[in-house]
Amino acid sequence: MIHAAYEEYTETGLPWLPEIPKEWEVVNLRRGIDFLTDFEANGSFADVKKNVELDTDEKYAWYLRATDLQNNRVGISDEVRTCDKKAYDYLAKTRLYGGEFLVAKRGEVGKIYVVPELPCKATLAPNLYLIRLNEKLNTKFTYYWYSSSYGKPELFLANKSTTIGALYKDDVRACKILLPSVYEQEKIANFLDHETAQIDTLIEKQQHLIKLLKEKRQAVISHAVTKGLNPNAPMRESGVEWLGEVPEHWETMRLKYQVEMLPGYAFKSAGFVDSSEEINLLRGINIAPGNVRWDEAVYWPSHNNDDLTEYVLQEKDLVLGMDRPWVGGGLRLAMLSNEDLPAYVVQRVARIRGVQDVSQEYLFDLLSAPGFSSYFDPITTGVSVPHISTDQIGEYYFALPP
Repeated sequence: MIHAAYEEYTETGLPWLPEIPKEWEVVNLRRGIDFLTDFEANGSFADVKKNVELDTDEKYAWYLRATDLQNNRVGISDEVRTCDKKAYDYLAKTRLYGGEFLVAKRGEVGKIYVVPELPCKATLAPNLYLIRLNEKLNTKFTYYWYSSSYGKPELFLANKSTTIGALYKDDVRACKILLPSVYEQEKIANFLDHETAQIDTLIEKQQHLIKLLKEKRQAVISHAVTKGLNPNAPMRESGVEWLGEVPEHWETMRLKYQVEMLPGYAFKSAGFVDSSEEINLLRGINIAPGNVRWDEAVYWPSHNNDDLTEYVLQEKDLVLGMDRPWVGGGLRLAMLSNEDLPAYVVQRVARIRGVQDVSQEYLFDLLSAPGFSSYFDPITTGVSVPHISTDQIGEYYFALPP
């Protein structure tokens, strides 16, 4: 989209923003701040401990955290934290009414939010600055400025100026911001509300389509590896509840009889080296659904490794992360290519190789199908960080075509 140019511009003296419309100014954020505070302003640690009790039966007010806004949680529900009336009254300095500008002071330092319209009483949790702006700055314009490639580095560089990974109040006040007229700020904010809403709608539609396509892909894989390709093939009961009927000429067995599985070696971190000329160590962190990522790679010296021969990985080996094996994108299972080698397999990663005539491609599709994850549901349900073992993997029943 092309926007009309302003009639006249002025130089700013800033290398990252050489010129701006003549009527605009570059100012410090303090110019537009009416009120800046945080949770700690309410009182000492001892007083807070005495007066603030969270998640009681009363649920008088929403105790707003950054994670709530990140996950679009607004108002009192089972997913948020709450406080009683006594705590709400005590935390008077950080009451929220909607429309406040928030800046993360710890954790994801510099991340920004605007408090939405509130359906209930609310107060601010720690690790955020609460900023109410004066009549010189529009809150949404301020949010968009610090979301831009010009404004975001201001908060990032302010954080870099400290050694403890925290943002101080004076750092926030000193951040630069452009200052058009209030009328123009409102116009810009309204324009961006409209444009970003349209883009967000398109993204949501695309994500929904991607989700449907992924579900269809899984259904196609699942059907092919359990029912075959011939819709007219005679079927028989497999004897496995979740598998149901399988083609009559397929054999049903446990996975351990058709694969070789090897859990990785416990390499000592003291022996890691930085040189990419050495041998990759394939850790669980390197395995994503369907591929291997080496952006967090560590290496092992290539000499005097005769006792590590069995842990050498080969092209088409399947590798499965056994700690937290399922992530948002699916099972952390990948097939290695020649580009991933040379590499050793590290502990808590299973190397899987088919024996006899079982193809690696078939095994990859078999383990990627929903039936494999369903098999583990009773084992991992209720476990905060799921772990699986090669023994458990080996007990999985499947149907093997000729």
